[in-house]
Amino acid sequence: MNFDEYCQQKAAPPGSSIYYALRQAPTASQPLLTALFALRREFEETVKEISDPTIGRTKLAWWQNEIAALASGSPSHPVSNALAAHLSDVKAEYPALQALLAGFEIDLDQARYLDYPNLRRYLQSVGGTFASLAARATAKDAARAQDWSAPLGEALLLAQFVVETGNDARHGRIYIPIDEMQRFNVTAADLINRKYSDAFTELMRFETRRARDALQTALAAVPAAERRAQRTLLALAALALALLDEIERDGYHVLHQRIALTPIRKFWIAWRAK
Repeated sequence: MNFDEYCQQKAAPPGSSIYYALRQAPTASQPLLTALFALRREFEETVKEISDPTIGRTKLAWWQNEIAALASGSPSHPVSNALAAHLSDVKAEYPALQALLAGFEIDLDQARYLDYPNLRRYLQSVGGTFASLAARATAKDAARAQDWSAPLGEALLLAQFVVETGNDARHGRIYIPIDEMQRFNVTAADLINRKYSDAFTELMRFETRRARDALQTALAAVPAAERRAQRTLLALAALALALLDEIERDGYHVLHQRIALTPIRKFWIAWRAK
């Protein structure tokens, strides 16, 4: 297996939303975008699929060294080798790669967030940083890409939190701010124990509306001149909006299951995104 094949399997298995979103990108840009999504998945697995924080920190430290090796021209991991092959200016993106890794490190230090401004630091560090990296990979005006891509990345992460509410809670992480849960009279135990109630429904209606509004606002801000080149991010946003609608129709039953779109719907929604 070469490094491009590794990245494809890691980032975008057939049938996944990312698989269909990446297929909308310009052909020449797909290997680089796939490598970036694979890197994000590597970081995510390091902090979210390891129960021992000490092991997580050890692995993050390894990735910190690997990113430095990538910047110096001596990578060893398949994802790093893919980035070395496809990223035209690795050194220029080195600070952003470091920032993305630091963003994921927050998951090892913090499992709850007092309020939305507190959560926003995570949204910016992970969602905003990654979307900016992906946007610059194909942007016509890379210098200004962060202005519109970072809010889109934050919105995509907000939508992901809605989808993964139950799964995250079972793994000890709750991304719904504490003050919002208190406002709607929902406890962490309710989420962990999959307790549905009218209060939970109202909380999720609020969280879903915020994610939807953030996605729609961010999409409207993508410059017309960039939209064709940014079809991967646009497709991901369209898929996220459709999934939020599906969750709403299902009555916000996200605690015991991961609601998903069918592959054919994903294909159709991603293909139409523009």
